[in-house]
Amino acid sequence: MPLFQLPPLRRALQDARIAPSAIAVTAPLALAMGLALSPAPVQADEGFPVTIPHALGTTTVAQKPKRVATVAWANHEVPLALGIVPVGFARANFADEKGNGLLPWVEKRLAELGAETPTLFDEGDGIDFEAVAATQPDVILGAYSGLRASDYDMLSRIAPTIAYPEAPWATDWREMIRLDSAGLGLAPEGEALIGKIEGEIAAAVARHPELKGKTAMFITHLDTTDLSRVSFYTENDTRVKFFRDLGLASPKSVIEASQPGQFSGQVSAERIDTFDDVDLLVTYGGAPLMEAIKADPLLSHMPAIAKGAVVLLPNDAFGTAANPTPLSISWVLDDYVARLGEAAQKAEAASGAEATPAP
Repeated sequence: MPLFQLPPLRRALQDARIAPSAIAVTAPLALAMGLALSPAPVQADEGFPVTIPHALGTTTVAQKPKRVATVAWANHEVPLALGIVPVGFARANFADEKGNGLLPWVEKRLAELGAETPTLFDEGDGIDFEAVAATQPDVILGAYSGLRASDYDMLSRIAPTIAYPEAPWATDWREMIRLDSAGLGLAPEGEALIGKIEGEIAAAVARHPELKGKTAMFITHLDTTDLSRVSFYTENDTRVKFFRDLGLASPKSVIEASQPGQFSGQVSAERIDTFDDVDLLVTYGGAPLMEAIKADPLLSHMPAIAKGAVVLLPNDAFGTAANPTPLSISWVLDDYVARLGEAAQKAEAASGAEATPAP
């Protein structure tokens, strides 16, 4: 039976009855794929098995994986950064300016490795389990994801699957590297990658001392046709966690307006004075948005907006990279920190002018 004949494969996935994360391919699934399972014992690789606890269970990878698949956002960047080309990963479904399913930093890394684009999973309607199974992976990485328990259970019937450590979409770039590299049996190499990225961040921040001591808020979206509500990312979101890497702190106002376990929050624009302690404001948009919020009778009273200490991120790869991932950080770092530095300088200049007594 051809591998791409989906109905029998779907039945095999549904009929598999095996504990999650036990083996790479179950017997029913192997039969559906036309694979042969050898009863001969396999000598364990050094350092294996590895056992990785996460929010959806505990995953054991018995042997060093040779075929790596990833799901959800950016997990493929971990093996790529470590020199491993996955057999399949999620297609970029926005900020894909070339229409090839790859973000520029991923395309660049594939070129560096001399690799062709592997299978790209279309996740517009959720995880494509059949496409993942068709790549015959030995492990599935999803440390940064929004996997539901049912998703995890289905993926685990295909291969041992790594899920997020605590909450959906809350895994920061360090945790992503640690969990996904552990699943590859490359935990020390993962730590070295973290150290390399941290060194790059430290060097970039050192070039912009104006950021030190500043607070920053990341607004999710502002609609120029309705500015009555202000939505923002909380400290649980990876964009806000990245502020700390860049020497920026979360304002007390944002922390107090955040709900436990939520990665976003919302307040009425009538309460905009709540955010008087925000030095820098980051959001998505362009010049028309800046004109609209400066003219708005409520939002214009927010100090960061009044001072022009606003970083507007375009809806392209640059704006996407503000959500840090293992490969995007190096790609966007210098430009992003420079824009934050410009906003910080505006905040300082305006504050200095306010402090200068009138003649």
